Amino acid sequence: MESLLPVLFLGLLLLHHAGCSPLPDPVVCTRGTSNCTVSNTYGSFTDRTVCHAANVTYPSTEEELVAAVAAVASAKRKAKVATRHSHSIPKLACPGGSDGTIISTARLNRTVRIDVAKRLMTVESGVVLRDLITAAAEAGLSLPHSPYWYGLTIGGLLATGAHGSSLWGKGGAVHEYVVGLRIVTPAPASQGFAVVRELGADHPDLDAAKVSIGVLGVVSQVTLALQPLFKRSVTFVKRDDSDLANQAVVWGRLHEFGDMTWRPQEGKVLYRQDDRVDISSPGNGLNDLIIFRPRPTRGLIDARAAEERLQENGTDKAYCAAVRAQAATTEQLAYGFTNDGISFTGFPVVGYQHRIQASGTCLNGPEDGLLTSCTWDPRIRGSFYYNSGFSVALSKAPAFIADMQRLRDINPDAFCAGIDARVGVVLRYIKASSAYLGKPEDSIDFDVVFYRSHTEGEPRVHGDVVDEIEQIALLKYGGLPHWGKNRNFAFDGAIRKYPKAAEFLRMKERYDPDGIFSSEWSDQVLGISGSTNIVKKGCAVEGLCICSEDSHCAPDQGYFCRPGKVYTKARVCSFQPTGHAHPRSGIRG
Repeated sequence: MESLLPVLFLGLLLLHHAGCSPLPDPVVCTRGTSNCTVSNTYGSFTDRTVCHAANVTYPSTEEELVAAVAAVASAKRKAKVATRHSHSIPKLACPGGSDGTIISTARLNRTVRIDVAKRLMTVESGVVLRDLITAAAEAGLSLPHSPYWYGLTIGGLLATGAHGSSLWGKGGAVHEYVVGLRIVTPAPASQGFAVVRELGADHPDLDAAKVSIGVLGVVSQVTLALQPLFKRSVTFVKRDDSDLANQAVVWGRLHEFGDMTWRPQEGKVLYRQDDRVDISSPGNGLNDLIIFRPRPTRGLIDARAAEERLQENGTDKAYCAAVRAQAATTEQLAYGFTNDGISFTGFPVVGYQHRIQASGTCLNGPEDGLLTSCTWDPRIRGSFYYNSGFSVALSKAPAFIADMQRLRDINPDAFCAGIDARVGVVLRYIKASSAYLGKPEDSIDFDVVFYRSHTEGEPRVHGDVVDEIEQIALLKYGGLPHWGKNRNFAFDGAIRKYPKAAEFLRMKERYDPDGIFSSEWSDQVLGISGSTNIVKKGCAVEGLCICSEDSHCAPDQGYFCRPGKVYTKARVCSFQPTGHAHPRSGIRG
């Protein structure tokens, strides 16, 4: 089985390629702009259903956007916004029913104005983060914080509360820097069925609109408060994780952009020492994160096939050996950082904010007929995974980390396959927000990526590891799911953890009383009707429910609903080898 290791990581380690096929539009129609389906950039929502829409419209001006909203409001048809790449893993882009309308912001992609003196930048909501931070830098300005992937649109990342990592100043969430917003909402016939609402920095509705999960209307323009262009200095420090529970609280106070990448199976933590430095500091460093680079498609397909074979009949030893090989190689490649955009000569890497804060070069190349692609491109059988993101209050994070370590200590090798140990667990800091659907207190966000089968109901090797981690975070410590990530069960009852949820729902009723921009999914997430859980055979394997009986797992393959190993109130699908001739590897030595 060890012979699979070079193949498994070939597609993940090949370096930058000149071209890359752009990701497909998430909206596909069979008759022009009619009879459409909508998905996300990964090609599959968490419940594997296909979302249908009667049509799609592509407004290119605010006037056309108003007309599009008026058309659906006058007909009382459901509508949803789809961004250019739609990275939301849950079904936020699905309109209710199959006769709704998709309003795409792909052509609302211009910079409206930049006021250098006031350090303000206004952009249309379909502007991609890459273009936003580049235009700001050309004007001598910086967006202080952002997510790490620059393929998101400003409208999409605001809707889901996307963020970087910081407890300093206003914190690392982009919505904290929004000082103005124009949003088009439904209106009565007397007002032409649609109106533009302009929300300034002091408008009482701004705290609801700047994180809205898309249920208030369509954002037309966003005004951001920027800062003078600055540089950052980045150094990675690897340590053992024996004091991680304590360091996790301290690190974010010490470094403005600090984060941590934890590899539990190795007992190691990669601390990112990342701080602002004077603009005159020498260096033109670049962050070109390896997982966001373009890869030869053949290598990606082969790597996925090798991973599937490991899932089917590999060993924990083989998985862990593969992880160690990956860690060594990414360390040699300086995790994707270079000192001048070409070569790495050593840390610290010093560079301008827009070259350090985010990356995503698999978006940048010309079309090459799918010779290369982003790792997750749904047109190829490459990487296919789940991504869970949940925040735990800073005051509770040490206890949560200690619980994870106790779970790890039971069987460290289980973490090699249970989570995607090539990525590790990424810890980022989030500051308490005034946004109604923002974080109510200072928190640490834990990001976990893990294998997903193309076959519905197929258990993952050591899948109970992630299931227990999620339930410890969300149920024991009251954690909050990231609005744009996670499987269904994570959102069940989550809205009750937001102190200002009632105010948000009142504003939603005021902005969209007919629920034009609501759907079955958003009503479930917001606690208006129903549950995000889908209870059926195999639902816990898919993350659609927490198991309460064996049929929610895969008993025919030896997976049964059992208590968690550390958090005994958890219910996870655990492999029970006694008395079962299991066709797959399950728990292996």
